[in-house]
Amino acid sequence: MSGCRSGGVHATFVSAGHVLGSAQILLEHAGERIVVTGDYKRAPDPTCSPFAVTPCDLFVTEATFGLPVFRHPPIEQEIARLLDARRLHPDRAILVGAYALGKAQRLIAELRRAGHHEPIYLHGAMERMCRLYEELGVPLGDLQLVAGMPKGALAGQIVVCPPSALSDRWSRRLPDPITAMASGWMQVRQRARQKNVELPLVISDHADWQALTDTIAEVNPAETWITHGREEALLRWCQLNQRRARALALVGYEDEDD
Repeated sequence: MSGCRSGGVHATFVSAGHVLGSAQILLEHAGERIVVTGDYKRAPDPTCSPFAVTPCDLFVTEATFGLPVFRHPPIEQEIARLLDARRLHPDRAILVGAYALGKAQRLIAELRRAGHHEPIYLHGAMERMCRLYEELGVPLGDLQLVAGMPKGALAGQIVVCPPSALSDRWSRRLPDPITAMASGWMQVRQRARQKNVELPLVISDHADWQALTDTIAEVNPAETWITHGREEALLRWCQLNQRRARALALVGYEDEDD
């Protein structure tokens, strides 16, 4: 936790649990407290500090997965599915699309936690951020680049790449890859089909519906402002639970691959 003061307003940064270094901002002035969350999640993550519940008068929350249908499964379940696919298809590479910041490192750390200590191979675009995480104290184990590896040597191996590389010519260097993607949106089957994802992994770095509603209840603000996602459903939940709330429809925010 760190803070600063400007113009009579004291700003404190507290963990958001989204990715390494992500923060909520607590603004305090004349006895009033405002918390702006940015992106956040409540699920445990070995690569970053957990979300810090911070009581306040006004709570500004994201709502990326702000619909009751979004209930993210435990990440251990999705990692087990990934490892099962590898075991069942030893002649195929497992190619996992994941954001280079946060998602890829969490995926790798969870694979290590599940007992997978063999090399994990990286698309070149993933290396720099993974090395930075390691420099900041997050161990990721044996990471190697795909570049220069014989095609046959990657059979039965896990390869992590940016989502854009899943259908790129680059993927042709892998032996009959099983295309996977780690994203909260993989719960929507149509999205998985649109991206030709064979193994959808529901792994999100955002709060799901239950986590969003639980967080509002725990923070217990006098008023909640909802933005960046499904504002209407979460607004309705607040109304049904006698909580003052309003939706902030910000221009320029679209769905993320998460």
